[in-house]
Amino acid sequence: MRISTTIFLTDETITPVRLARELEERGFGGLYLPEHTHIPVDRTTPYPAGGELPREYSRILDPFVALGQAAAVTERLGLGTGVTLIAEHDAIALAKQIATLDHLSGGRFTLGVGYGWNREEAADHGVDWSTRRALTHDRLALMRALWAPEPTAYEGGFGRSVSASEAWPKPARGAAPRILLGGAAGPKLFARIAAEADGWMPIGGRGLTESLPVLREAWESAGRDPKTLQLVPYAVLPSPGKLAHYAELGCEEVVLQLPPGDEREVLGVLDAYAEYL
Repeated sequence: MRISTTIFLTDETITPVRLARELEERGFGGLYLPEHTHIPVDRTTPYPAGGELPREYSRILDPFVALGQAAAVTERLGLGTGVTLIAEHDAIALAKQIATLDHLSGGRFTLGVGYGWNREEAADHGVDWSTRRALTHDRLALMRALWAPEPTAYEGGFGRSVSASEAWPKPARGAAPRILLGGAAGPKLFARIAAEADGWMPIGGRGLTESLPVLREAWESAGRDPKTLQLVPYAVLPSPGKLAHYAELGCEEVVLQLPPGDEREVLGVLDAYAEYL
């Protein structure tokens, strides 16, 4: 099972270059970065984990710029987002960013897709909260049109379309990079995963024993090959028993949470996590 990591990289933490080099040298599988453009001060949306919103949420680096630095100083390390808030982006520009990063890294990029939790952040981007999921998939479909091998038009349902266009580079593996969808277990999410993604990125990895059979049923009902479903528990605080359980479920990758600390703190945690490699 591949052991990857995620971290809230900020202006106060270890740098992307130093972390990426250390991860690759130690044999970790990948680096996934989260995304928030900003955190409105007048916020009524509660922090999903409860309590005060941690300081790092308002200070995180742009994931694509940081991953570009990581790509430039590594050769094998997987690179991903956990997650990209597609509804907050211009889909045409985001398609170019993703394809460029995947191309320059030699196909090492994974697009983690999420719907977000912060209503005020989304509102500043002009996102109607009630339709953010549909908007996310509409923009993903537009990006797929730009990544298609031949010029392909797309007429969206939210007043945004793209004409048949030449758009290069393409993602290294063809029609799209690897795509993992985040979100809470449920039939609607699982139907989306089966229709549009390569797998599921459940935060924390809780409840997988009960959820996985439901996801597999949706996957196979959509005509997908059972062997191709990817399950990637995300932001996990590891223990030997927990990782063994994920392996038994067929997980080929797990993403461990690193603290948003300086070099000394983060590298110390990497030393502890090395026992799982």
